[in-house]
Amino acid sequence: MSYFLDLVAISSALKVLLFPAYYSTDFEVHRNWLAITHSLPINRWYLDATSEWTLDYPPFFAYFEWLLSQVAKYVDPKMLIVQNLNYASEATVYFQRGSIIVMDLIYMLGVHSILAALGVVQSTQKHIAGSMLLLLNVGLIFVDHIHFQYNGFLFGILFLSISAMIKKRYLWSAFAFAVLLNFKHIFLYVAPAFAVYLLKFYCLGEGEFVQNTIKLLAAGLTPFVLSFGPFWQQLPQLMSRLFPFKRGLTHAYWAPNIWALYNAADKVAVSVLGRSRDPDVPSTTSGLVQEVQHIVLPTITPSITFALTVLSMLPILLKLFLTPTREQAKLVFMRAIVLCACSSFMFGWHVHEKAILMCLLPMCLLAVIDHRDAKFAYILAITGYFSLFPLLFDVDLLVPRYSLFMAYVAMMYGQLERVYKTKPSIHILEWIYFYGFIAIPIYEHIISRLLGLHLSLPFMPLLLTSVYCALGVTYFYVRYYLYAMDFQWPPSFGKRRRVTQIKSSVSKRKRKVQ
Repeated sequence: MSYFLDLVAISSALKVLLFPAYYSTDFEVHRNWLAITHSLPINRWYLDATSEWTLDYPPFFAYFEWLLSQVAKYVDPKMLIVQNLNYASEATVYFQRGSIIVMDLIYMLGVHSILAALGVVQSTQKHIAGSMLLLLNVGLIFVDHIHFQYNGFLFGILFLSISAMIKKRYLWSAFAFAVLLNFKHIFLYVAPAFAVYLLKFYCLGEGEFVQNTIKLLAAGLTPFVLSFGPFWQQLPQLMSRLFPFKRGLTHAYWAPNIWALYNAADKVAVSVLGRSRDPDVPSTTSGLVQEVQHIVLPTITPSITFALTVLSMLPILLKLFLTPTREQAKLVFMRAIVLCACSSFMFGWHVHEKAILMCLLPMCLLAVIDHRDAKFAYILAITGYFSLFPLLFDVDLLVPRYSLFMAYVAMMYGQLERVYKTKPSIHILEWIYFYGFIAIPIYEHIISRLLGLHLSLPFMPLLLTSVYCALGVTYFYVRYYLYAMDFQWPPSFGKRRRVTQIKSSVSKRKRKVQ
């Protein structure tokens, strides 16, 4: 296990080196939340609008910010003044960066726990590979330690919850997952997989359905009572902060999902049909977070996205429910988590590009469990981590983002080859798609500059990244869903016929010998 601690040390050292790096507006978001929770009474937390970056995470995260502020006041009290907008002293930057690294200890604990729960034996190549893919995960480095967010410890809680579920500690699993939802409600994406597993193997599978259901409700609802209790008089305001449906179908940078392709198709249709856009109607490429309307294609509403998301989850949830044994359900549950997350990512309302981490990190686990999952994990890794590049747009980050990305995917390929003693079975067309990614930075950094397109078409690199990555994520989603449902595509009827003929021939020879 010394290698695990070595990886923890290497990972932490790399994160420290990134302290002086560019950070996004999310840094000011969290500094403002520190100030709000420290300086204002609790009944003002979800009402204050001094800054545009209002508190819009569930209450447990607000309590977490309050706890951080109790330490922050000894580092630089000025960061805790609500009116000190965009305050970023060196002490403030180092404190907030350091707090992410400290909280990552929960993530490291979650990684260790879930690898053990999935039966990955310590000191084996699988355990080493899984530890490397998760502890050195380039997505978390991009989003948490450069861009600036607190995702690592939240995924740690998710992994601890999954571990408890697999170990049949159902109530602890439900409690931990409910705590997670009260930190960041985006994890509702995977809640259906948890609900179906608990219904099947705890409520229905352990006898005493009514008693077990009551216990489960108590374990699951307790965190919600503790979290939302102090805000019960402000629930409408709080809920409007958590679910801001007026922000529009897509973010300013389109997440690489079905709606990115839909937006692009609408743009193409406008050009082909020669339709003009009403200047008073917000455009999908305005670069602003707002409600928009499509010009040629029908405008998508939140109810449509919700319906598509739920319907797309149903097949894998039904398979999970019909899986007869816990041992068989272990892998199905993990795949259901990925596919529920990916369904929400593909069809959800106002999805952020960072949400792809909810698919990428569980796939790192599945990659070291089954060689077939490993192929899909690699396909999603190439596409998913590349799709995070627009978060790191600062010119000083161009070399780090490309070098870290290439180093990680190369490491992943090498580790999977060592685990399975063979190269990942990537099809030639998939390799061609991978090589297509090279064209995007060539256009962004060379062609657009030479032709002056960076001035006339400033959003083109974002559009290309979003649409090209959306093709890859959609391909992964469809192929992996078919695989998880045990549906072979393309159907190899000829191969099956040849196998049948061989078996028949062998059988006839055995009869002759007898």
